[in-house]
Amino acid sequence: MTFEIDPPDLSSERAGNTGTTAVWHFDSGLPGPNVLLSALVHGNELCGAWALKNLLASGFRPAKGKLTLAFCNLVAFDQFNRQAHDASRFVDEDLNRVWMAQKLADPSTNERRRANELEPWVRQADYLLDLHSMHEPSPPLLVTGVLQRNIDFGLRLGVPRHLVVDAGHKDGTRMRDYAQFGDPQGQALALLVECGFHGAVSSITVAQQSVAQFLLACGLAQPGQLPAGWEDLSDQAMSQQVLDVTEPVVARSKNVSFTQQWQGMECLPVAGTVIGHDDGQPIVTPYDNCVLIMPSLRQALPGVTVVRFARQRH
Repeated sequence: MTFEIDPPDLSSERAGNTGTTAVWHFDSGLPGPNVLLSALVHGNELCGAWALKNLLASGFRPAKGKLTLAFCNLVAFDQFNRQAHDASRFVDEDLNRVWMAQKLADPSTNERRRANELEPWVRQADYLLDLHSMHEPSPPLLVTGVLQRNIDFGLRLGVPRHLVVDAGHKDGTRMRDYAQFGDPQGQALALLVECGFHGAVSSITVAQQSVAQFLLACGLAQPGQLPAGWEDLSDQAMSQQVLDVTEPVVARSKNVSFTQQWQGMECLPVAGTVIGHDDGQPIVTPYDNCVLIMPSLRQALPGVTVVRFARQRH
């Protein structure tokens, strides 16, 4: 698929205003939540960077509470090449798998060092919206984690249509599950939005819509305060649905293949349907009406999730 998005010029945004590279912080001086918007956790996921760049350019300031904007993995982003965009996902390891004490205590990679720079901003946040995009063309989705408070908040946003309830990845902890965000007894909220294919212009629209609805729901923005068109959800023709991930399919070898080019959100009616093979062993759907979430072989290595199986919640 054609990569349609140009990489944003972030020469001005890199400075930040906090002393941390490419981190911006605005305090309204009024009581309210501390909200973090993050982009470029993966260096080839440009839609979030465009959304944060455009938000900064608009001059938006929070109506209450505090707002932090973070452009995360700039070293990976600086290697971006639209002809080989997967190569700039990260430099040494996935920045969205290092959010655990053992890895943060060992700053031996670019991503761990950057995570340690970002960690104080992540830890102080009450609400997090982490902006991502996908390896393959697929409908946008909101990843909520397993805590009901995040699911409820995601349903308040109205965008995107699909909410995916999952427990994360076996190869490391995501930012959205770190510390207070993963505390079952806490109140901090964290959502991760997958805005569509990395190179689709529509992914920028989804990112901007998601930012707008998130800021409105948090109370940091008032209707009409955000850039023109960001609050418009007229293209959301269908109501949201919740999909519960029951299990990930984790690659056991490098020799993984699918039986066809799955796009994601396919609902396969019959249990036992073969969707691929891993080192010659069939990968089959475990139950009727099984939904495929984010199937992709672009990063397929042993230990990496290549697809998730999910049920629609009724």
